[in-house]
Amino acid sequence: MDAALYPDWPAPANVCAFTTLRHGAGLSASPFDSFNLGVRCGDDPQAVAANREELIRHFALPSVPRWLRQVHGTHVVVEPANDEPEADAAITVTPGVVLAVLTADCLPIVFCADDGSEVGIAHAGWRGLAAGVIETTVAAMRTSHNHLLACLGPAAGPDAYEVGEEVRSAFVECDPAAACAFVPTRPGHWLCDLHALARRRLEAAGIHRIQGGGFCTISDPAHFFSHRRDGITGRMASVVFLQESVDNA
Repeated sequence: MDAALYPDWPAPANVCAFTTLRHGAGLSASPFDSFNLGVRCGDDPQAVAANREELIRHFALPSVPRWLRQVHGTHVVVEPANDEPEADAAITVTPGVVLAVLTADCLPIVFCADDGSEVGIAHAGWRGLAAGVIETTVAAMRTSHNHLLACLGPAAGPDAYEVGEEVRSAFVECDPAAACAFVPTRPGHWLCDLHALARRRLEAAGIHRIQGGGFCTISDPAHFFSHRRDGITGRMASVVFLQESVDNA
């Protein structure tokens, strides 16, 4: 892997998406080494600003990413401006507008219309996932659910992400079958499969073309930042945008 992980999904040619890795670009020092893109995790602000500029250059982005002030909620911004609104999901139909979310164990989810007319992105930690960030994102997209594709990015994996009763209850109380995503470890604790929980909610929302979900941030320090593993750490960016034009020659 270079500086990013690219989703393996049948998206139209004009849809571009990727998740940055912790190395391969950037200049942040330990423990944010080296491609930290988060501005609120304790890194040198000048280093983060330089890394964000490198993000644009390295990946030839068509515009500055529309960053969000993420709060583990369900608010969705349609056609976000560059003012960092408080939200955990964003949608655009405008070519060249770059959507982005930051993660370091939470689950990034990218969406696209199967005709390449619309893209979306969501930041789904367990709180946002349980509260319905997938459902609000799908509802806010103008594309009908049966014409949407989704791809799950790297997140805390099912063999490493131990949670307590409050997390399990948040899902199982409203969907008893979600218990299949939790494996007991010790009294009051379970290993949690965020990817499986997201798949259940995507399918319930009518999306059945779902890819991704095979990368664990906690167990792969060579490639991913992980707040659960390291405490003080950087953030990866997941990005999606519509190309302004695609050469079909």
